[in-house]
Amino acid sequence: MDDETLKLYGYINISSYRAKAVKALEDGEKTPTNIAKDSGIKINHISNVLRQLKDCQVAECINEEAHKNRIYRLTEVGEEVAK
Repeated sequence: MDDETLKLYGYINISSYRAKAVKALEDGEKTPTNIAKDSGIKINHISNVLRQLKDCQVAECINEEAHKNRIYRLTEVGEEVAK
């Protein structure tokens, strides 16, 4: 793992919500509702967590134009951090 990936790993693990969301996304693409169910995070916190993961390029939304049922997945960097 390179230094940048290690820094991201540390950033993700500082927050249990971020770590749980990344673990939930390890299985593949999911909607925020599914991420909330799989991670045990309350739905009202998910959008903030997903924004943080997108900002650090660990996760991405594959249908940004949708207003409902957006689908998120880990980026290549996110997959490396999840390992």
